[in-house]
Amino acid sequence: MTPFLAFLHHLAAFSLVAALGIEFILIRGNLTLRTARRLVDMVFGMSSGVVLAVGLLRVFYFEKGASYYFHSAPFIAKLSLFVVVGLLSIYPTVEFLSWSKSLKQGQMPALTERKIASIRSVIHWELAAVVVIILCAALMAKGVGYFG
Repeated sequence: MTPFLAFLHHLAAFSLVAALGIEFILIRGNLTLRTARRLVDMVFGMSSGVVLAVGLLRVFYFEKGASYYFHSAPFIAKLSLFVVVGLLSIYPTVEFLSWSKSLKQGQMPALTERKIASIRSVIHWELAAVVVIILCAALMAKGVGYFG
């Protein structure tokens, strides 16, 4: 069971990073009806939910146990950054979902350049945090920062 959960955790994490990367690329270009529809996608939300659920299962019921992980500075940083990414993602997600009505009618949502720049900036910060999360995962895997 443990190898399967590790696989599922990593698959969801890579899906999350891919979805975030796609959002970043799509929001950088000129938004068209087609690209706007692609942004209103649930892959990011679903994959982050799976990463969190499976990750918590691994921490509390499988692997080394919660007492080990909560004595690891990289794990605490990784978990904290995951929460930060989740909170940051609320803004673009709410914005993308607000486009649904217009898109269903075949119309582009009313967007200002300032709004697009704000969404782009948030996605930048999310990607930067994900890079640090990956660093924390590598440090954690090697036992760096364990203070137990």
